[in-house]
Amino acid sequence: MMQLQFISHQTERYTYLDGIRLALDGGIRWIQLRMKEASTEEILRTGAETRKLCDSYDAVFIIDDHAELVHELGADGVHLGKNDMPIADARQLLGQDVIIGGTANTFEDIRHHHDATANYIGCGPYRFTTTKKNLSPTLGIDGYRCLMQQARDAGINTPVIAIGGITAHDIPAIIRTGIAGIALSSAILRAEHPQTEIRNIIHTINATQ
Repeated sequence: MMQLQFISHQTERYTYLDGIRLALDGGIRWIQLRMKEASTEEILRTGAETRKLCDSYDAVFIIDDHAELVHELGADGVHLGKNDMPIADARQLLGQDVIIGGTANTFEDIRHHHDATANYIGCGPYRFTTTKKNLSPTLGIDGYRCLMQQARDAGINTPVIAIGGITAHDIPAIIRTGIAGIALSSAILRAEHPQTEIRNIIHTINATQ
């Protein structure tokens, strides 16, 4: 089953929690709380509310960057970027039952995260996105197709999630590369009717698989 993830982002229209509620109401069951510029106090406060919301929808709650807050928030896992704690260190800190994801842009990244026991790999960006600073080179369809073929050839079966500027229109072609999931943020939050957009995306995913 193709996995659909929502990456939280604050806009002029929506707070972090507003966006998370919209994503859950629309049918997404994997939430990553990403608050790059926030203080620890803000993250803890918003994270506690995110945990409650995810519990009410039976959804997975992942905290971005802050491995040290996983147990305090009762999060299901952590997503670690290239400049965050190494996955191997996070695994030692958090144990085997916690979900750990890592950011990748190259096959070497994918292999490294696989070897370090990542549960999934967020690979991108697909195209330029304004929600993330210091972007790695964009991958596009050809990039994903090449990376997924390399992963198959190497016997790597860690789920790879496409991320970065993806719209509903892009999803069928991305799925056909062998990607295991899609992570969205702006495509939902900038939609005129976010919940309708999510349902259309879920329908597209189901129709393409």
